[in-house]
Amino acid sequence: MIQQRADAVVIGAGAGGLCAAARLAHAGLRTIVVDDKPRIGGRASTEEIDGFKVNIGAIAIEFGGVFEETFRSVGAPLDIRAPEPAASFFLDGKMVDVSRGGWSLLLGQLTKQAARILEKFADARTGNLPDGRQSTEDWLKAYTSNETVHAIFRNLCAAIFACNSSELPARAFLTYFTGKGAFKRFGFCPEGTIGVWNALADVIRRNGEIWLSSPATKIHTRDGRVQGVTGERDGKPFEIGTDLVISNAGPKATVALAGEAAFPARYVQQVRSGLRPAANIVINIASAEPLMAHPGIITFGRTRRLCNMANLTATCPELAPPGWHLYVAYAVPIPALGDFDSDAEVALALEDLRDQFPNFGKAKILSTRVMRDDWPAQRSCAGYDLPRETGIEGLWCVGDAVKQYGNGGTQACAETAKLVVDAILAGRLRQQGAAQAHP
Repeated sequence: MIQQRADAVVIGAGAGGLCAAARLAHAGLRTIVVDDKPRIGGRASTEEIDGFKVNIGAIAIEFGGVFEETFRSVGAPLDIRAPEPAASFFLDGKMVDVSRGGWSLLLGQLTKQAARILEKFADARTGNLPDGRQSTEDWLKAYTSNETVHAIFRNLCAAIFACNSSELPARAFLTYFTGKGAFKRFGFCPEGTIGVWNALADVIRRNGEIWLSSPATKIHTRDGRVQGVTGERDGKPFEIGTDLVISNAGPKATVALAGEAAFPARYVQQVRSGLRPAANIVINIASAEPLMAHPGIITFGRTRRLCNMANLTATCPELAPPGWHLYVAYAVPIPALGDFDSDAEVALALEDLRDQFPNFGKAKILSTRVMRDDWPAQRSCAGYDLPRETGIEGLWCVGDAVKQYGNGGTQACAETAKLVVDAILAGRLRQQGAAQAHP
């Protein structure tokens, strides 16, 4: 039996877990991260295939915002290269760069109703938003029937939120594009996405440990308070005593680890009925010939399932052997928030790739990953997030099932980590102040 005592235990070495652990360790709390996988990064990690550094899920790391602030505040380097231009649309074989014109430039070329749509975006910026029940698709139908515009909105929902416009609340879509910012600056890491997590891991190890291939099997509680975590490491059981556990495993797995009886009944019901896992398909592609000239990410117009594609080696040639190009394409099934036939959905995505790129037949598919069920693209779709508090004192959730409303991606995960750690540290300061006032 491996026995340890820690100020905090973080379950899950994904984006939210590593951001939280780095903040805790930097604040002086001895922190142990446990994860059942052999590598850090979770659903945004990197693996090597035939000499290519292939990202498992997320690739685009945003500049600015909470994510970059996390690295700056804990003293970790953020090695990101920005493509220029970063984002464009690929419509009917033509590239449309919206980096300077934004929505006005894009919609103005496609529909006479652009002014009405832009007016509604302006209204959203003032806080005049739909109530959350209307889908993005239905909201858009009120202003235009243009098929290309609808296809663009569908593929933006798919690319950012891993769902279809018929599944995403319009309120969440508008919150992201008017409150969180649209066409953001982002970059790629030349080591693969795992490179940014390695930098945070170095911070954690200064005041803690990271245990990989070490699954947590139980979160222990007593009288509504967390007591510790048990699991297995190197074939041996471990027990870590702590009064603070942050779970990046998602609310569903967190409840399973602690047992439903430990939680308030209302929270258990939220976990049972409130989560909406979102799915996508990630296709990593190697090609000796260039498939696209654009150096960043392109979003498509009318497609069957394909939503966007990134040209990684235009900015980070280290990700591929010399003479090769590396791309990653994303597709979202229909439905993305329900059951679907994985093989059929992958086949439709490949048809799209053949349609969009005449020389796709000469390319090599390095991996095709369908992210769904307990390993989804998003543990809960935007607009269907649960609280970060679990109802058990000292037990919190971070990650993409407990996001701020209308946010998405690694930025959203980093934000959950900041909110939780800030609340924890503020609580400890209050306790210290109370103890000093009443010695």
